[in-house]
This record gives sequence, C-alpha cells and structure tokens, in this order.
Amino acid sequence: MASEPIRDPVKDQLLTPKNSAFVVIDYQPVQVNSIASMDRQLLVNNIVGAAKAAVVYGLPIVHSTVNVKTGLNKPPIPQLRKVLEKFPTYDRTTINSWEDVEFRSAIEATGRKKLILTALWTEACLTFPALDALKAGYEIYVVADAVGGTSVAAHEAGLRRIEQAGGKIISVPQLFCELQRDWSRKETVPAFMDLFIQTGGTAGIQFSYDWSE
Repeated sequence: MASEPIRDPVKDQLLTPKNSAFVVIDYQPVQVNSIASMDRQLLVNNIVGAAKAAVVYGLPIVHSTVNVKTGLNKPPIPQLRKVLEKFPTYDRTTINSWEDVEFRSAIEATGRKKLILTALWTEACLTFPALDALKAGYEIYVVADAVGGTSVAAHEAGLRRIEQAGGKIISVPQLFCELQRDWSRKETVPAFMDLFIQTGGTAGIQFSYDWSE
C-alpha cells in the first residue's frame, strides 16, 4: 500500500503548510475573560494548540492586538505570547483589523490566499476582517473551537455570517490533520501527536505511528 505522489502543496485545494497563513487576533485577558460561548480554559488550550501547529508546520503567522500601545488593553495572554514570541504583533485601534494598514500589509506580505483565522470575539473582531478578506479574494478558514463570543448566540451568529459569505468552518483537530495529511511525513508526526494530546485528543490515534522506530 502506497501513498499517491504528494500533490502540489501550493495549488492543493486543501490546507497545506505551503499555501496558507495563520492569523491570530486579540487573545488578550479582557477578551478571554469575557468569553461565554465555551469553556475558557478549553478555548485557551485550543488557540495555543492551533498556534503551536502553525509554528511546527512553518506557516506564516500574523499576530494582531488591540489598544496595547494606547494603554487601554493588556498584551496577549502569556500562554500564547510564549508560543508566538518570535513573531511581531501588529497593534491597532480599529475593531476590524482589516482596516489597519500594518495588519493588512502583513497579510499581503505572506503571499498566501488561504487564511486560517482565529480571533476574539467571533461576532466582531473575527467576523469583520473575515468578510473583508473574502471580498478581497482570500479564502477564509475559521477554527471554530479556538474562537469565542460573548454568548453562544453571538458566536454562532458570527460563524453563520462568515459561512454565508463563503468562509469555511474547521476545527482544531481538522487543522492538525489537514496540515499533516500523511503519516509518512515522519518529521512532524511527534509534534502532531503532542499537539493532539495537549488539546484533549488521545483515543484511537496511537495506532497510526509506531513509536518503536
């Protein structure tokens, strides 16, 4: 049994490390503490896991914050800062990050048209740039279990609006699997396994890799 030849990683219709960029917006203490659409600790685990995956697979990463320089808000939560410490942050005052010149320039500089988008809150700081990016010709992939809103209804309404505009909804485990794609790519399998376990997935996957090698 053999895998087919690796598809062109740039032209592949699915997400690959060569055709996508990872975008992180506003995982700051005030925003995290206001989330009511899911368990906050699970949210933190999931965004940290998704960010680690972006680093492991070598995706371009664009990280934005709001109102840190003005003193009205604090830097990102330490768990995320530790993962993304080598990447710059683009601080802004706009609720919609797409209306910030430096942020949009950083997106354009990645050269990628598939954007894996994460942000707090779903109903505002995620939805607004997603809609603008879609209009600008980007493909948007929202990691639904790594984002959150001020209520379940607000979160779900935001996701629906993005999806109605053409965005795609994915999950953290789906992101891991889509980037990994083939167990024969052994250099990233150990990190994949660690990330899967760290974000709560342990059952039914150990068979896929022989740790005795």
